[in-house]
Amino acid sequence: MIRAAGTDLVDVERFRGYLERVNRLSERLFTPDELAACVGRPESLAARLAAKEAVLKALGSACAEQGIEAPQGWSYQEVEVTSAPGTAPRLELDGVVASTARDLGIGHWYLSLGHDGGMALAFVVAAA
Repeated sequence: MIRAAGTDLVDVERFRGYLERVNRLSERLFTPDELAACVGRPESLAARLAAKEAVLKALGSACAEQGIEAPQGWSYQEVEVTSAPGTAPRLELDGVVASTARDLGIGHWYLSLGHDGGMALAFVVAAA
């Protein structure tokens, strides 16, 4: 059963500019594994940021649907996009984000990422 969906779009050049201007931004947004997987590919990092935002939007929607407040005290690193060569990307949740998803009965996440024309997109579905 689908509990919620979320999507987000990131302008890759604008995102690259933020990474260059804001000290340690990449370390605050991404796990070490995500950074290692995306070396030299800002469009892939932008898609991962979009995925993190899409997850938070889906959680917010699911919370609103059940009449509870959205989680506080989460970090972007609690949502990790993992992938292995030749496999689809997956989501790994931790901390406040993971416990909120469990409390909402969300046991599985579907993720689709894309980037083209200077934009990066993520779409997620949260399911029971």
